Amino acid sequence: MPPLIELRGVTKTYFVGGGRLDVLKGIDLTIEAGEFVAIMGPSGSGKSTLTQILGLLDRPTSGAYKLLGLDVSALTDDEGAALRSRTIGFVFQMFNLLARTSALDNVGLPMLYTGEPGRAERAAEVLREIGLGDRLDHAPNQLSGGQQQRVAIARALVNKPRLIFADEPTGNLASDQAEEILGRLVAMNDAGITLVMVTHEADIAAHAKRIIKIKDGVIVSDVKNQQHRGARAPAEARAVRPEGLVSVPPPRQLSWEEFTEHVRSALGAIRSNKLRSALSMLGILIGVTAVIAMLAIGKGAQKSVETQLSSLGSNLVMLFPQAPRGGGMGGARGGMGSFSRLSMDDVVAIRRSHPGIARAAGEVQGSVQAVYGDKNTNTSVTGAEPDYAEMRNARAYYGRFFTAAENDQMARVALLGPTVATALFGDSDPVGRSVNVEHIKFKVIGVLPRKGSAGFQDQDDKILIPLKTAMKKVLGRQFLGTISIETTGPEQTDSVIEAVRVLMRKRHRLPDYKEDDFTLRNMAEIQAALTGTSKIFSLLLGIVAAISLIVGGIGIMNIMLVSVSERTREIGLRKAIGATRRAVLIQFLIEAVAMSTCGGLLGIALGMAIAFGMSYFAGWAAIVTPQSVALAFVFSAGTGIVFGFWPARKASLLSPIEALRYE
Repeated sequence: MPPLIELRGVTKTYFVGGGRLDVLKGIDLTIEAGEFVAIMGPSGSGKSTLTQILGLLDRPTSGAYKLLGLDVSALTDDEGAALRSRTIGFVFQMFNLLARTSALDNVGLPMLYTGEPGRAERAAEVLREIGLGDRLDHAPNQLSGGQQQRVAIARALVNKPRLIFADEPTGNLASDQAEEILGRLVAMNDAGITLVMVTHEADIAAHAKRIIKIKDGVIVSDVKNQQHRGARAPAEARAVRPEGLVSVPPPRQLSWEEFTEHVRSALGAIRSNKLRSALSMLGILIGVTAVIAMLAIGKGAQKSVETQLSSLGSNLVMLFPQAPRGGGMGGARGGMGSFSRLSMDDVVAIRRSHPGIARAAGEVQGSVQAVYGDKNTNTSVTGAEPDYAEMRNARAYYGRFFTAAENDQMARVALLGPTVATALFGDSDPVGRSVNVEHIKFKVIGVLPRKGSAGFQDQDDKILIPLKTAMKKVLGRQFLGTISIETTGPEQTDSVIEAVRVLMRKRHRLPDYKEDDFTLRNMAEIQAALTGTSKIFSLLLGIVAAISLIVGGIGIMNIMLVSVSERTREIGLRKAIGATRRAVLIQFLIEAVAMSTCGGLLGIALGMAIAFGMSYFAGWAAIVTPQSVALAFVFSAGTGIVFGFWPARKASLLSPIEALRYE
């Protein structure tokens, strides 16, 4: 059976300020299983450095180190951490207990990194064995120095190690407490655990069975202690556990228990620094609020555009007259009298021009004054055919629409837009009453549906009357102002436009060298243009939100760097008891994500409140969708991952021994 520890020619050299410092100079050492060894020496002799190498916390510069036959000199950091967690326990002079963490959780921490089941039960069992069964839920600041060191001993024992290192375990204790702790160490050795203790006091070393003295980096004495004062049990009663060759444990995946522990630790760190955490989350909060508000306004604007365009009618093509461009210099417009005309004959011809045309109707518009009693309003009047109701989604909200017979008879009937109805009649029902339009009495037969404003134009501020009545009696027009063409479906729009263009050029006798004297506008193109504008607006708001998230991310990175600096000793402790680089990386990454996610959730709530507030108080169309909430949440969590990775990686790369020495 190989010895538990075997060192051959181990050296340790530091290069400080351009100079060379040899701390260990060719150490040869063998420690058998079950021994209790005290390493003594003056300050600077190298005893602590030797212990750190034995405990896999540091690496030798040269030489060989075997632990139960396994050459551990070339192990990676993660392999060393995994081996430490299952083979070695540590009792530190400064206790190194996690603040704001109960004794039970402190003791169970090494089992978190081995993945052994029953962590809480095993930790409670060990605490009861050392007489702290009534202190399970106490934090370190609620325990005396001796009790804190007993918790540290329990933590060293929880994974049932083969080897325990105690570095000045009584250095911060009163004499009575020191005797109690030394008695515990002797009992652990008598139970079969190999114990290596570092001390500079002879009376403390007297409890060990073997005393090794080191000076100036070399072993000057290695003797059996003839005055061993420990309570020795008979040899046949001491159960030194059979020791086999150790092996490097396989890498572990992140367990659910470890993940929840990291989340709990992250939330605890946020709670313990409330103001600092709140300021760090502020940038994320502002960014996510901007994302939610931006998407809500953008979606609302898009929905508003769609509603307004649908109120104009679906699958519509509008035909307008215009002055043609000549073929001469500069392509100037025609002069007075050259403006094209649209007539009812054009409407009839258009209806027959293409099978994809469902309806075609003429319209005229003009400005008028409407009077009822002592009230009057300046508004617009639209003369239309009965098909207007279906083509423009303008069926009467209440009352009725005029008929084809009323149009042919030039009946004086009218439908009022909601704005006109309110201006003239207030809350009264206008149907059946009469209004004067340009001194002509019209009977109100209905009220149009509310459509809202389109840009600077209020679509509800108008009066609708029969087309022939408008042309002959009110506006005195001979020609149409617009022809509305409804296609049978959006797929017919392009062919209908081309057919109407060919027809109108033919009817207006336009030669090939002249441009059109009319304009054809597709509502889908207008919708695409307005949608494009709203997307640009959303993009600009998105850039503002992204800048806020970046600023918030930088704030989180800064705070995480401060947190890593403040908790360097904690990182060293976690690594000493078995935390791998990946475990430390994930722990601090979860903390960054938890902080950014908390800010994101608050930002989502605030963004929704702002969106609903704008909708309620300002009348803006703002729609919060589940997709926008999910996007904002992903953005906030992603910001934590991106900006928290560097501090988390910096923490994971810390050397355990350098971290434990950090002040």
